Amino acid sequence: MEERPFPAWSCSVEQCLKEYKVKLDKGLSSYEVEKLRERYGWNELSKEKGKPLWRLVLDQFDDILVKILLGAAFISFILAYMHGSESVDSGFEAYVEPFVIMLILVLNAIVGVWQESTAEKALHALKEMQCESGRVLRDGYLVPDLPARELVPGDIIELRVGDKVPADMRVVSLKTLTFRVEQSSLTGEAIPVLKGTSPIAMVDCELQAKENMVFSGTVVVNGTCMCVVVSTGMNTELGKIQKQIHEASLEETDTPLKKKLDEFGGRLTTAIGLVCLIVWITNYRNFLSWEVVDGWPANVQFSFQKCTYYFEIAVALAVAAIPEGLPAVITTSLALGTRKMAQKNAIVRKLPSVETLGCTTVICSDKTGTLTTNQMSVSEFFTLGGKTTTSRIFYVEGTTYDPKDGGIVDWNCYNMDANLQAVAEICAVCNDSGIYSEGRLFRATGLPTEAALKVLVEKMGVPDATIRNKIRDARLAANYLIDSRSVNLGCCDWWNKRSRRIATLEFDRIRKSMSVIAREPTGRNRLLVKGAVESLLDRSSHVQLADGSLVPIDEPCKELLLSKLMEMSSKGLRCLGLAYKDDLGEFSDYNNDSHPAHGKLLDPAFYSSVESDLVFVGVVGLRDPPRDDIDKAIEDCRRAGIKVMVITGDNKSTAEAICQEIRLLAENDLRGRSFTGKEFMDLSPSKQTEILKRPGGIVFSRAEPRHKQEIVRMLKEMGQIVAMTGDGVNDAPALKLADIGIAMGITGTEVAKEASDMVLADDNFGTIVSAVAEGRSIYNNMKAFIRYMISSNVGEVISIFLTAALGIPE
Repeated sequence: MEERPFPAWSCSVEQCLKEYKVKLDKGLSSYEVEKLRERYGWNELSKEKGKPLWRLVLDQFDDILVKILLGAAFISFILAYMHGSESVDSGFEAYVEPFVIMLILVLNAIVGVWQESTAEKALHALKEMQCESGRVLRDGYLVPDLPARELVPGDIIELRVGDKVPADMRVVSLKTLTFRVEQSSLTGEAIPVLKGTSPIAMVDCELQAKENMVFSGTVVVNGTCMCVVVSTGMNTELGKIQKQIHEASLEETDTPLKKKLDEFGGRLTTAIGLVCLIVWITNYRNFLSWEVVDGWPANVQFSFQKCTYYFEIAVALAVAAIPEGLPAVITTSLALGTRKMAQKNAIVRKLPSVETLGCTTVICSDKTGTLTTNQMSVSEFFTLGGKTTTSRIFYVEGTTYDPKDGGIVDWNCYNMDANLQAVAEICAVCNDSGIYSEGRLFRATGLPTEAALKVLVEKMGVPDATIRNKIRDARLAANYLIDSRSVNLGCCDWWNKRSRRIATLEFDRIRKSMSVIAREPTGRNRLLVKGAVESLLDRSSHVQLADGSLVPIDEPCKELLLSKLMEMSSKGLRCLGLAYKDDLGEFSDYNNDSHPAHGKLLDPAFYSSVESDLVFVGVVGLRDPPRDDIDKAIEDCRRAGIKVMVITGDNKSTAEAICQEIRLLAENDLRGRSFTGKEFMDLSPSKQTEILKRPGGIVFSRAEPRHKQEIVRMLKEMGQIVAMTGDGVNDAPALKLADIGIAMGITGTEVAKEASDMVLADDNFGTIVSAVAEGRSIYNNMKAFIRYMISSNVGEVISIFLTAALGIPE
């Protein structure tokens, strides 16, 4: 009986430590570790037993058409041998046909074995994600680099920025105010997740809701904490994914073309057998004769030599009827197809995927990184106008971290008023991120939301015309790059030099904000704040108008700001409020840690009082935007009769907003078309089937790997040909199970790529649509080839059959 796992996420820290019989300041003893290892084993992913080579080779010949060709080769060899013994002149030429047939079959078997052996590479790539060592508390001492495979449940581990998590663990104490983990590859969430120590009320909740758990293979991007190990090896979420990948590899089904060829092979065998039998029986007079005496046959004469001769003709007819070149034609067509698809940025890893793509009826797409760019960007921001009852909205174009990608609509940096200068200053200085370049791709260091704010500042420019021109010239000369990776952010650099940052008040869950103290050119300090809009409004006493004047916030003004916030949130935007404070009291002249008030900055409980009586500046709306032309690709799928479903780990409102924007879902058409993974799995099987059969788009959010895999399995059982796209580790089981798994080439993990049948070089959903069109063309060409070959062979069969039927000498 399988042991029920302890729900550490729904229990308090004290309950967790009690369950694992460990003290936070001591850790496990060496004796306890040995006992626990006997029970749980090593912290490593087990190696699933793959098929032996001889089995893989035999499986390549377990095919009706191949068996027919093997039979044809054997008979051709026997006939060649028999004729060779009768003729002195015949040599190797007599054995050409059986040799060519066998050569074709051997080459096809080699290709098949190579393709199947790649299945194990996905499991190997999964192992590469595991951490090699960690800082572990044992026997009261901190071991700085204990091998990760030696961890057991109950071990106390310290995690810092940049660490790869070595096992599934429960956070038990925070050493910094905030602790964030990048777990998008496992859960599909677009931004790093803030972790804490509070228990989760629900025992049965999805991975994304377990905000006090960190999972094996994910990466710490901010903060330091202490954790207790709760699951190791194959019991971790990474281990469960390995099991699912292995199970999916065992469930692989035949491609549509193979199914049709098997059906064709069965019919061909029957037809050839009947025709051969009829041809042989029709010629019975040539080897069997008799006289009728008193109504009974007499003087029966039988010639074994002639009987064998006509049997050889019938068998030769069978061999002639079989299209020996069919496997070669199919392989060649598929190989040429892969070249064409590669030119369209679709790299095919397995030849049969080419024709499977042409038969696709459903595309199950991930959202983050496939339909969207997986790069946060500011899409709009608003501030108040000339009075508290008016507002102004600025729309921002561009979907990447490239500062040159798009700009602010109808923007004139020469007219940056005091209010817009405050927006730029807060976004640039109250920011810990950076941007670097990998070839044509721009990436962020730090939080994606903060990187998007820096890109916004670059698009806004600076109010100083002289400096603005210098920045422009530097960009043109350096093409935005300082070196091979770092990106020149001249406007942000200008703001940071102008307003020198001297202290940071880190983010926490209570304030829902972070701030910095910056030294202004006047010599006085200013507090720059960004955070949750509602939280900042509650702590703001004034609002800044366009001309820079400050007015008290009244109720109508607050209602206007909140209504604009609701409007932006309904579009799926992540909203950040911006504010500042000039009157800092005892911190007005703060300059370093020797200042008398420095001690208060070490106490997070004091931060709320510092961030009070704020001046509210405006609101910035960010999102992970859809790719260009994605709505056209969706429409192309609709016209081609292909159903598109979105299965994502991101939250429901964001997924719905993106799907409405790309026209997968209608504005008021969410009923029965949007579900979380858990909601869908809780429905009855009949209801699930009914939903999947509905025409039009469907979106599944907060989906775990097992949810994605189960949805793909249901669609296949309904007779659909399923293409699944994805880029994360969480997508790998579904990629493996789908008729064709499609991984992202740029942002995709190695696990996803190795589990897939095809890789998109440009990560663009539109490329899938182009590849499907190419696949359909290749599929139709193959059918035309097959018809041509069969018609040629049928001509031979009919000629010999009619010759025998009409009694014409052979």
